[in-house]
Amino acid sequence: MVFVKLREGEAVEEALRRFKRECERNGILREIKRREHYVSPSVKRKLKAAEARRKMRRARRRRPVA
Repeated sequence: MVFVKLREGEAVEEALRRFKRECERNGILREIKRREHYVSPSVKRKLKAAEARRKMRRARRRRPVA
């Protein structure tokens, strides 16, 4: 849980900016987006495999040919 106390003489907008920064730092928005829709285990596996294939392709492309 993220808490931001309003400092002495601080504008509400500045406190809101600090709150948003803390939420981003703690990964709260990322977690909310991840939980927004249910993804079945089989779909998770397919996505993970596709990501691994993409990473391998990128790594092969970047590797200098000797």
